Amino acid sequence: MSASDSQPQIAVVLPDGSELSVDPGATVEDCAYEIGPGLGRDTVAGKLDGELVAKEEPVYDGAALEIVTEGSDEYLRVMRHSAAHALAQAVERRFGEDVQLAIGPPTDDGFYYDFDELDVDEDDLPELEAEIEKIVDADYDIEREEVSIAAAEERLADEPYKLELLEELADEGETVTFYRQGEWEDLCAGPHVDSTGEIGAVKLLEIAGAYWRGDEDNPMQTRIYGTAFESESDLEDFLERREEAKERDHRKIGREMDLFSIQDVTGPGLPLYHPPGKRILRELSGFVEELNEDAGYEYVETPHLFKTDLWKQSGHYDNYREDMFVFELGDDEFGLKPMNCPGHASIFEDHSWSYRDLPVRYAENGKVYRKEQRGELSGLSRVWAFTIDDGHLFVRPDQIEAEVEAIMDAIDEVLSTFDLEYEVALATRPEKSVGSDEIWERAESQLESVLERRKMDYDLEAGDGAFYGPKIDFAFEDAIGRSWDGPTVQLDFNMPERFDLSYVGEDNEEHRPVMIHRALYGSYERFFMMLIEHYEGNFPFWLAPEQVRVLPISDDNLGYAHRVANEFEEFRVEVDHSDATLGRKIRAAHDDRVPYQIIVGDDEAAEGTISVRDRFEDQEEDVAIEDFRSHLVGERDEKRTEPDFLQD
Repeated sequence: MSASDSQPQIAVVLPDGSELSVDPGATVEDCAYEIGPGLGRDTVAGKLDGELVAKEEPVYDGAALEIVTEGSDEYLRVMRHSAAHALAQAVERRFGEDVQLAIGPPTDDGFYYDFDELDVDEDDLPELEAEIEKIVDADYDIEREEVSIAAAEERLADEPYKLELLEELADEGETVTFYRQGEWEDLCAGPHVDSTGEIGAVKLLEIAGAYWRGDEDNPMQTRIYGTAFESESDLEDFLERREEAKERDHRKIGREMDLFSIQDVTGPGLPLYHPPGKRILRELSGFVEELNEDAGYEYVETPHLFKTDLWKQSGHYDNYREDMFVFELGDDEFGLKPMNCPGHASIFEDHSWSYRDLPVRYAENGKVYRKEQRGELSGLSRVWAFTIDDGHLFVRPDQIEAEVEAIMDAIDEVLSTFDLEYEVALATRPEKSVGSDEIWERAESQLESVLERRKMDYDLEAGDGAFYGPKIDFAFEDAIGRSWDGPTVQLDFNMPERFDLSYVGEDNEEHRPVMIHRALYGSYERFFMMLIEHYEGNFPFWLAPEQVRVLPISDDNLGYAHRVANEFEEFRVEVDHSDATLGRKIRAAHDDRVPYQIIVGDDEAAEGTISVRDRFEDQEEDVAIEDFRSHLVGERDEKRTEPDFLQD
């Protein structure tokens, strides 16, 4: 391309760091052709500063540009967006044009589309799948059209939800885009594949209710979930993993093992932990408390609510108000705490500090409350009330990187203890944030420096930082390949400023400390949920709510069974008093996911020994009680992930 005299060229930054100069108004596809004709022909979409956009989208000066082709990670997301459109087209063909269309985005696992005025049930899904297949076989071109706001209003006159979206889009520009395939079109920013024939294997999964825009004050709509893959074999693999995930569902296992409940009478998103579940939580808590005490943290405690004056001072009121439970009491307004950090800052503020005192490290297993939409609540994965294994450090600027490294060492120890592979991401300044550009650049560069010095591979998550500072996030993978968000370390120059925190430096002048936020689990609820599904309820010995069950072969052996149980009283041990047969006792212990069973009968009582059986159904007879107890001590203290006495 050649630049005109009146319009100098602009530059976009390519993934390898090089710059590409193009004319103003050039699109993602134009840039791809500039790089090479083959890439231009293969272009499906693009990413501008990390945002997925249509290939027809104009680029802008300084933008980071990635070209999306069929071989890109993002291609599946583009194709799934097109599959959502095929679903909506099939619904209108099957149920008529009186159906009201809402939104239909791609998701990490597939797609969904929301409808109003739609009477549909699970029995209709095969027929809709067949209609989608016809749309795919027809290979309609998916055509993008840019139209004026006025023209869009005319097209959408009978679509109230689309008109609501259009009203918001009108504030952003003078035109919007529609995508058409065959007789059907939709208001949509895209991107999409070039034709319906490029949509791969599609499966509709379930029907659910969803509030319009996620607001429970809005109408309830019908949401149809589906997924799409490039090949039938990929789809089959997904469906197999989905079935396995159902078997591992923490809500199902939680009921089977009596770990927790969430009841209508007590309120949504408010989990109740039963004794077996609380035993596991206490073990998890004890583990991180040992790490914290070894690292010099002091435990503090803050109340469940504060006056909103505190939240205004911290910045949460302006930046987090919609996610808080707020109420009035007399002349004052209070809020249940969504985070623990303002309370910890207030404790630090209540003292005078010297540079010699820093770092000051506070820890708290703090209960917090966040007002998620009811439709988004799900078991322990998304709740209203949860507990963070929180830590806040107040440090001198010269201590930042050493403290961040120590936190990352602790996080690595936690995740390694559970044999969890993890990935790391640096999350930078979000659009809604507090503080100067200079402070944010400084904070981001220091976290980046730690990652570089540790030679860690990490992703850049632009705009995903906390409103008060950038963070390093850890995501780990469970036994069936699902990724979960977990531990985090966050650097905060802003809250110390807002609370006017200070310490006296070596120069006898007041200086501003830096605040570091960190959590080794993230939240107990989500981590517990993940562990339930990761281990399918078969917790490592040190975590298991019941570690050993003694099974007397007959009632005549009950006395010896209790004497044996007393030898293992430092563990969580139970005696099966039922009158069931030994086979049924073994099956019950197996179903209850008890790591070890001790079987005792006349022979064991006579010899003073035991028979040991593990949950893998391996068994050994004539085991000395002391030998087995010594093994269990090691397995507990070393936090091994699997019972291994019979594998030694």
